[in-house]
Amino acid sequence: MKIQFIGAAKTVTGSMHLISANSKKFLLDCGLYQGKRKEAYETNKNFEFFDPKDIDFVILSHAHIDHAGNLPSLVKKGFRGNIYSTFATRDLANYMLKDSAHVQVKDVEYVNKKRKKKGQNLFEPLYTEEDAQAALDQFVGINYHRQHEIAPGIKLIFYDAGHILGSSIIFLTINENGRVINLGFSGDLGRPNLPILRDPEKIPDVDYFICESTYGGRTHENPKDSEARLTQVLKKAIERKGKIIIPAFSVGRTQELVYTIHRIFESNACERIPVYVDSPLSVNATEVFRMHTECFDYEISQFLLKHEDPFGFNRLKYITTVEDSKHLNEIHGPHIIISSSGMCEAGRIQHHLANNIENPNNIILMVGYSAENTLGRKIIDKEKKVKIFGDEYNLRAEVITMDSFSAHADGNELINYCNQFDKSRLNKMFLVHGEYDQQQIFNERLHAIGIQNIYIPQKGDIFEI
Repeated sequence: MKIQFIGAAKTVTGSMHLISANSKKFLLDCGLYQGKRKEAYETNKNFEFFDPKDIDFVILSHAHIDHAGNLPSLVKKGFRGNIYSTFATRDLANYMLKDSAHVQVKDVEYVNKKRKKKGQNLFEPLYTEEDAQAALDQFVGINYHRQHEIAPGIKLIFYDAGHILGSSIIFLTINENGRVINLGFSGDLGRPNLPILRDPEKIPDVDYFICESTYGGRTHENPKDSEARLTQVLKKAIERKGKIIIPAFSVGRTQELVYTIHRIFESNACERIPVYVDSPLSVNATEVFRMHTECFDYEISQFLLKHEDPFGFNRLKYITTVEDSKHLNEIHGPHIIISSSGMCEAGRIQHHLANNIENPNNIILMVGYSAENTLGRKIIDKEKKVKIFGDEYNLRAEVITMDSFSAHADGNELINYCNQFDKSRLNKMFLVHGEYDQQQIFNERLHAIGIQNIYIPQKGDIFEI
């Protein structure tokens, strides 16, 4: 049995790990790498370490684009096997992959206009909506906690990761030549005590564990303080008569924000102001949330008994058309605009930032992770000047960061999760999906709780079991 680390190795995006066992080759995740545009395009276009035709199946941890977003390319280049996921992940992917394809096409159209004027060769999109649909046709849904033998000697169980709707921790039992190996893959591990979703579940003890490390060296704010802190931000904007611009991932973060704002308004903690969710994908994703109440935790289940819909309320408007999105620029007075993408690298959020970033009365509220070299990271770092659509803007709006909304476990929560394993059985841990400085800190903390055999792979590294 071999594990090859292809994506999310000493970086956060592009999750992809190749397993070879029992004469089968399969992927854990097939995500898009996000970063500098040219580098990302080349990385995502080419499958450097394998031929997609040779992959027997894919096991998908969740629907976020950095974990699922390159599935259409895989299928486009010849992959014909099953893509195993939870039912909620499959339903989210139905919208997210098509939306990603739309972004790929539009981005290339924009770049090609400039290249054509310069007489340069034109690019092709990574994939189209037809390619996305072809990938979706290969999905196979599996419920949590149900064991399936997906290939001879390879059994799969999904456990709830508590990260986004349908997210899973992958537990594999591999019987190879009479030797039984339990392999775990965290996907993206969520946080306990967050609203809407259940807490991350412990999987059975494993021999090998591939673990995310996004915030391995950091501690988040207490999620129970989110409501109070967000209330203060709302009051500040009301006093200034300014806008709150919130870049947020369409799946998970947007629904959590809407739910929290709903609670604030329902409790009369502050004056109600208009809320606009400007993302067609968010609208579709919210419909999937409404369909999958089996993923909800006790708190929101009780909330649903008293309130018909936690994702839609008085003064909230979901924006779908481009015309309505542009009209938001003409609206004055305090209001909230939630728009994707969370890292500010694509989508309508860039237009809202361009129109509002230079007004000191406005607030840009950052509520999630932004990878290196993204516009979101530059805003979090409060760079004085940033480029949007190639034009330079002065960052004069107030930037407020709230990591209590993060859907990733922080360093303490990762340690608490890993500390549950039988350490005498755990032969080795692999740290992925993190920047190297965070992984080094996490590595030291794991040593301190008695987990000794830890490996931080580089892209392309192969580990043989």
